[in-house]
Amino acid sequence: MDYSGTVVIVARPGSEWAESLEALSKRYAYRVLPVGSPAEALTAMSSIHVDLAVAEDRQGETVGLGFLTRLRVSHPDIMRVYVAQAPASVSYQALAKAAIYQFLLTPLDPVQLGLVVERALEARELHRRHRILSREFKISGALMFGERRDPVLRPESHQFEKLVYASEKMAEMCDLARQAAATELPILIEGETGTGKELLARAIHYNSPRRASPLLVQNCGMPDELLQSELFGHKRGAFTGAISDRLGLFRAADAGTVFLDEISDVSPSFQLSLLRFLQEGEVKPLGADKVIHCNVRIIAASNKPLQDLVVQGKFRQDLYFRLKGFEFEVPPLRDRPEDIGPLAEFFAAKHADAMGRKVLGITANTLEKLALCSFPGNVRELENEIRRMVALTKDGEYITTRNMAPSLLATASARKQGDGLRGFVPEGTTLKDQVESLEKQIVGRALIRNHWNQSRTAAELGLSRVGLANKIKRYSLNENG
Repeated sequence: MDYSGTVVIVARPGSEWAESLEALSKRYAYRVLPVGSPAEALTAMSSIHVDLAVAEDRQGETVGLGFLTRLRVSHPDIMRVYVAQAPASVSYQALAKAAIYQFLLTPLDPVQLGLVVERALEARELHRRHRILSREFKISGALMFGERRDPVLRPESHQFEKLVYASEKMAEMCDLARQAAATELPILIEGETGTGKELLARAIHYNSPRRASPLLVQNCGMPDELLQSELFGHKRGAFTGAISDRLGLFRAADAGTVFLDEISDVSPSFQLSLLRFLQEGEVKPLGADKVIHCNVRIIAASNKPLQDLVVQGKFRQDLYFRLKGFEFEVPPLRDRPEDIGPLAEFFAAKHADAMGRKVLGITANTLEKLALCSFPGNVRELENEIRRMVALTKDGEYITTRNMAPSLLATASARKQGDGLRGFVPEGTTLKDQVESLEKQIVGRALIRNHWNQSRTAAELGLSRVGLANKIKRYSLNENG
């Protein structure tokens, strides 16, 4: 069976073996990303999922070996292959410290190199499956801290670079994103704050033909003059404070991708400048006389539906159609609760490694309670909660419900009893008393669902913030129950 994956190569430009590996990758399922230094490799690995790292050292150097040694701690799941020039004077102790998978000497035979990469990716995948099965067997049928720890049956999780998911909604979206990545069309990504729009944009870029060129990110929530300078650049003296020329992101990312976050915040006048760039690829820096052409792919994101803004007259329709070569809507976490378990485990492993903690896993009871939470802050809120839980968990222990925030536990308990107030028995004898008891339950549960965010709760219930505050006071509701 062929195992796909991503191989990052740390080698000097012109290395024959690196070029051979790139050529071989076109015949097989894996992808190769060449970089010139360990720093470039770490930058790439922060945005994309990497399975294998191959590092080269010339005679008398140990930079590549040092990089692989650091990876053993920072990215322990990545397979490591070391390439050195013959004759090599590397000590066994140094190689053992890096825990490398293979040690190769140049000149390399392309067939040998291809086989090493294939076997390394195969070992990486088998190790991943073994780890999952081992964890499930370890926690099955046992009790710890009085909690049930048998595994929760759920679909196998998947990754699109740093996007982790198990839900059908996300699987369909990522499948389409992989196809969109291979094109040159602009892309519009919509979704609530914290759902992972930038991660999707990065995944698309690193799976596109432009992946060897830069991906630059710009938040559009700033004044027009500053945004114009950031994107289009300026000449010295173009405005007060312009003490030197500025290239601008569009020119800096030529042949690459620019990710425009919060595109809905762009003013109507600046929308016209963006439209001109999308139509003609023209860049005119502030204070310049000449127009420069740039070849840049635009990926835009918005936490507000642009189509609604078009109807309201707040966003140009022609710009909207230019941006949506492909249109994606990242669903909020509450609409895909099956993703909460895989995400929680992914974040637990990530932050346990970062903190140097040996966390055994997350108990099934904890995962079930997390899946009952609405997480209005979406994936970002879930990650923050898991990071906090990891920090509270001792070495050699499982993450349990005793590490969960009280507000999340209260939300999970309320949801388990039934969001629709099933089985609720009104209090009081008169109709007025019973209606008030029902209203108290509805308001109280809505507050818990929204983590006592009164603005969000008022909007959900169709009340003013003052009206909600009056009901909280009337029914003596408080955050501590």
